[in-house]
Amino acid sequence: MTAPTNAPRDRLDRRPRLLVFDVNETLSDMTHLGDRFTEVGVPPHLAAPWFAGLLRDGFALTVTGANPAFADLARASLRTVLHDKANVESATAHVMTGFLALPLHDDVVAGVRDLAALGIRLVTLSNGSASVARALLERGGVADRFERLLSVEDAPAWKPARAAYEHALTTCGVPAEDAALVAVHPWDVHGAGAAGLGGILLDRTGAPYPEPFRAPDLVVSSLPELAARLERLPAP
Repeated sequence: MTAPTNAPRDRLDRRPRLLVFDVNETLSDMTHLGDRFTEVGVPPHLAAPWFAGLLRDGFALTVTGANPAFADLARASLRTVLHDKANVESATAHVMTGFLALPLHDDVVAGVRDLAALGIRLVTLSNGSASVARALLERGGVADRFERLLSVEDAPAWKPARAAYEHALTTCGVPAEDAALVAVHPWDVHGAGAAGLGGILLDRTGAPYPEPFRAPDLVVSSLPELAARLERLPAP
């Protein structure tokens, strides 16, 4: 795993009181979504750009003052990708059904249990709905380790807008300096850092970190590794 070149790693000097988890791709394993694309006659490699385009559109709507429902925007962007299918509505529904039934990454269950055992408060903060996060975590048997499942539907803005992270902090009653975000997305780590939280990059791919973004305070390759690293830090 290659560390970002724009800052040193291990800048956390104490254990956060609160860890705020991104959900889509960070906890959920979206590699399985390619199967759904194949089943409706679309190359599986289009799943990744579809999701990236969905996020782009959500960010664009956010900066112009809207707060779109994730599922509605996901369906609309899928119809664009699948527009030449004979039955675009059934194809869209098939992919969405798969999206709503994704599994957790293999490291999540053990890592979440280890983190909870350290006494760290765990919450999620998703650009999607809280119900999707709940179903995902219940399938993995770790929903009870999270005290809150938060959505930007109540923020009222998509991440990486400051209001999204402030919503999590206000709801949990924790100052920004006592909280850290865990995400696979550099844009999310950047947004959390800009809002005053710590930023923990869960680097599942080893891809170079984009230097224009605010650097993460910690880089790990799995959640058990994160728990082990945080265990070595002083408790708050």
